Amino acid sequence: MKNNQEPGFRHELKFLLSKTESEIFKKRLDILLSRDLHADNGVYMIRSLYFDDRDESAYFEKMSGIESRKKYRIRFYNGNDDVIRLERKRKEGQYIQKVSAKLTRQEVDQILVGQYDFLRFRKEKLCQDFYMECMVKGMRPAVIVDYEREPFVYPYGDVRITFDSSIRAGLYEHTPFDMDMPVVEAIDRDKLILEVKYTEYLPEMIRDILPIADSVQVAFSKYTMCLEKKKELSGVLE
Repeated sequence: MKNNQEPGFRHELKFLLSKTESEIFKKRLDILLSRDLHADNGVYMIRSLYFDDRDESAYFEKMSGIESRKKYRIRFYNGNDDVIRLERKRKEGQYIQKVSAKLTRQEVDQILVGQYDFLRFRKEKLCQDFYMECMVKGMRPAVIVDYEREPFVYPYGDVRITFDSSIRAGLYEHTPFDMDMPVVEAIDRDKLILEVKYTEYLPEMIRDILPIADSVQVAFSKYTMCLEKKKELSGVLE
């Protein structure tokens, strides 16, 4: 994909499950789907540093139920800074679009201290857009979100199914590479989030084994949940 050619929108469905329920669905999925080869032992850890502007627009738009919104984040995996991405996730109802650009550890360190100028010289439109958001709207680090992800993939319909567990909020958003940072659980230990993403269609055999018909979809946001938890604890710690 060319740098300035953005991907299309995908369907996204979310469900809140217990661990017992999730184990049932994983066993069913193992029969039909493949495990993501990028996940060691089937699971990997994600750390995302979310950004918001001076008005906390991303937070309040989500809480107000605004259908069209976006969030910026910096993301890396398994505590390893070899691959770091700046991402923008757009939401339009049940449709999502994710655009990303690679960053170096040095570039992230610059962003963390408010040195954004290099972004406007990057060729990716995403980097240029993020630079403008930082300069005009006062975009800054808001909260760190950690969780474990167990992914399944299916090529037809470009289906990706993930189970996200142990969702945690980091207390110090300006030190994302400190893997010893204090974190606190943002949801009940027995709960996890099932996310179903697909581009064209969801094959009927997958739809039949997932809780789509029987479960209530949730508008769960790891960002808002973790931001609220961090604010709650910050008030206690101050």
